[in-house]
Amino acid sequence: MSRLKDENLHESGRRKIEWVKPRMPVLSGLAKELAGTFRGVSVAMSIHLEAKTAYLAEVLTGLGAKVAITGSNPLSTQDDVAAALARTGAEVFAWHGISPKDQEACIAEVLAINPDLVLDDGADLTVTLARRGGASRVRAITEETTTGLQRLRALAREGKLPAPVLAVNDAQSKSLFDNRYGTGQSSWDGIMRTTNLTVCGKTVVVAGFGWCGRGLALRARGLGANVVVTEVDPIKAMEAHFDGFQVLPMEKAAVLGDIFVTATGNTNIVDTRHFGLLKEGCILCNAGHFDVEVQMRELTSYAKGFREVRPNVREYELPTGRRVYVLGEGRLVNLVCGDGHPAEIMDLSFSLQLLCLAYGLKNGAGLAKTVHPVPGEVDRRVAALKLAAAGITIDVLTKEQEAYLASWD
Repeated sequence: MSRLKDENLHESGRRKIEWVKPRMPVLSGLAKELAGTFRGVSVAMSIHLEAKTAYLAEVLTGLGAKVAITGSNPLSTQDDVAAALARTGAEVFAWHGISPKDQEACIAEVLAINPDLVLDDGADLTVTLARRGGASRVRAITEETTTGLQRLRALAREGKLPAPVLAVNDAQSKSLFDNRYGTGQSSWDGIMRTTNLTVCGKTVVVAGFGWCGRGLALRARGLGANVVVTEVDPIKAMEAHFDGFQVLPMEKAAVLGDIFVTATGNTNIVDTRHFGLLKEGCILCNAGHFDVEVQMRELTSYAKGFREVRPNVREYELPTGRRVYVLGEGRLVNLVCGDGHPAEIMDLSFSLQLLCLAYGLKNGAGLAKTVHPVPGEVDRRVAALKLAAAGITIDVLTKEQEAYLASWD
């Protein structure tokens, strides 16, 4: 039995799902190719519940799986999509604005199906299984995010992973496109939609220059911003410098920024060390998984008070007398303030998820309980399918070329 905010919202959610389906041709093709693959298999999912995710869950249900799903962020679930998905046979335990206590209960209900496979986004399902201890019939786990893999690798180091993990986030057909182009576009879409302000001419501070940060910085520059990058990794900092961005420590960037976007997967990127330095009217937002990059608890304690001035915009009055603005309560700005990544991008990521779940179902029993890279052949196949769907052909090595590459002479 699903738990939703309002099951009567399903018609709006169905329209959203139908909009993305024709824009995800690789996933649709795999749905036909893998017919029956998951018959009788239970799949537990924790992921941002919006239209593209719902389509993935529908595909799994159509392939014979028993699917139970919850959200992976309290503000990213779209209630109309959740209602529509619940009508397709999936068990849905999610609603927008869910409390931490209710989220724990929903995770427990998802895991109550005794899953064979787990699809995680942020590792909440896997961490819950690890905390419970004991035997589990989970054959394999797939993880969608950088933050989730950080948590799972920590579990692996302590020997506490309940099953082998396939690091979907690290696959090239995911990170190079979803993290860079998806985050780059969808985050700025959410920022601009929510604030109705210009980006051009402003100083944008991007914290972190991984694939997400690269995408954010490139799109900000394309929108006409002056871009500053902060980093702790000297190689990534040098890459940002060579890409033409100014590189500064956050303490120096704090006095310059008009818009701050964090994308590090770490905590306390903007905190009490920086709040007193911020300019009047600056905007703080986060593109990472948890609401600790812009340290919201510290900001709430530091500020004299706050108020809602627009949907998803909070104004904080600082002891300095200045006002700063936080988007989406410091949570994922692209999903709280927007619709997440474009469907064409998620076609890659979710096709990869589907193939990795099939791989884990077949091979999980023979894998060690650690974090594994996605097999190269799976990664390349998704990219090849996406090229074919776009009508793009590429060269193929001749026998002579293959022999040349294989020779030492």
